[in-house]
Order: sequence, then structure tokens, then C-alpha cells
Amino acid sequence: MFFSNITTDYTKMGYPKAIVRALDFLKTTDLKALPVGRHAIEGDRMYANVDDVETKLFETTKPESHKQYIDIQFMVCGEENMGFFVDRGLVNPIESHPDRDCYFYPNEAIDEGVIHCPEGYYTVFFPSDIHRPLLAVDDKPMKIRKVVVKVHVSLLEE
Repeated sequence: MFFSNITTDYTKMGYPKAIVRALDFLKTTDLKALPVGRHAIEGDRMYANVDDVETKLFETTKPESHKQYIDIQFMVCGEENMGFFVDRGLVNPIESHPDRDCYFYPNEAIDEGVIHCPEGYYTVFFPSDIHRPLLAVDDKPMKIRKVVVKVHVSLLEE
């Protein structure tokens, strides 16, 4: 998992080339003007989902993971907290949707940490990172705009 601000020089952090290309997209695109929905960056291997959503109370959410895609979650407007923990095989999915590459876990997470993600920050979650997005800050749900860039794991081989 990586966490940083889009204004940092991510090109010097040793990130994989595909992650740098995805961050370039986030940094150079007018994300406030981009319509809600899916936008191809590199076909099905890299694309962006633009969402206008509301954050939620912790107890109404479930941790999730993905096996085929890396998530780069970027906060455009608003703020959220995100839970995270490493998949060490201690928690099994309670819901599996392989067609959407999405696996949900019970709320009994072990060693779950929380990070605060304000505007301009991004978090990179790899398949080994179970994460819980859209958590309301201070238990006060709010409307946010975020972009999640999905990067297929095969692009890490470059």
C-alpha cells in the first residue's frame, strides 16, 4: 500500500511504471469536469471509475479486496477515512464476485488500521491489501467525489 499527495514527485519514488502512468492521469486530468462513470485509460487493463458518493458509517461497510486489479483511490472533493490490513490468510471472504473482481470480508478484521484521505491524496491498494473505503470522518457522512483507477496486475510486469 502507498499513500501520498498527488503534488509530491511520485516519479522518484520507485513506483512501477503503470502506477506512474495512472498517477499522471490523475494529476493532468480535470477530474471535477469528468462525468461519473468508467473512463478507459489503457483499455480494460487500466481505467478510471469516477464516483460521486456519500461516505458511510463504519458499521455499514465491509472490507474488500481485488485479485486482478490494483486500486488507486484518489480524493477529488471531500474527505474520507479508509481502513486497511494485509491479507495474511486470517480472514476469508464472505462474498465473492469474481466477475467484478471484488471480494468482501466480515467486519471482524484483524489489525485494521485507518488513514485519513483528504482532497489531493491517493492510496494505492495491491491485491494483498484488504481495504475499507468510504468511511465517514468523525461519523459524519458527506458527499464526496473520488476517482478509482484500476490497474491490471499484468501491467506490473513492465
